[in-house]
Amino acid sequence: MQTTKWILAVALLLAAALPAAAQSAHADIMNASGQKIGEAKFHQTKEGVSISVSVSQIPPGTHGIHIHQTGQCTAPDFKTAGGHFNPDNKQHGAKNPAGAHNGDLGNITANAEGKAKATFLDPHVTLTDGPTSLLPQSGTSIMIHAQPDDEMTDPSGNSGGRFACGVIQK
Repeated sequence: MQTTKWILAVALLLAAALPAAAQSAHADIMNASGQKIGEAKFHQTKEGVSISVSVSQIPPGTHGIHIHQTGQCTAPDFKTAGGHFNPDNKQHGAKNPAGAHNGDLGNITANAEGKAKATFLDPHVTLTDGPTSLLPQSGTSIMIHAQPDDEMTDPSGNSGGRFACGVIQK
C-alpha cells in the first residue's frame, strides 16, 4: 500500500512538472464563392503565436494578410469579420511608429499558379485566455486582402478589398 502511494505521488509530481498541452487552432480559408482554398494553423509558442498559411487559387502577387476582430466570414465581401484585431489600440503596420495592430501579419506572396505558403510569428497575440487571445467568445478570423500591405498606413495598410477569409477555431 505504501509503495502505491509513493508511485502516485511521483506520478503527480511528474505531471505537474510537464508543460501544459500545446495550444493550437486552425482556420479553413474560403474565397468569395465559399470554396475552401487553403488553411492556416496556429500554435502557441513562448515567443507568441506561430501561424502557418497555405493557400491556392489566389491572384499571383503580394497580398496583405491580417487577423480580424470577429470570427465571421460572410461572403462575398467578408465585412462581417470587422476591422483588424487591435486590443492594444495601436495604429496599423510594423513600420508605423504608433503601430502595429496585434493582428498585423504583413504580406503573403502567391506564385504564378496562385499558390502561397508563409509562416508568421505574432508576438502580440496568444491562444490562451486574455485580451490578446485569438480565441475569444466572439472569435477572430484571418483575412487575405487583394493588394499588398504597405505596413504603415492606418487602418489597413492600403491592402485593398478582402479576398479570402477563415474563422480561427480550436
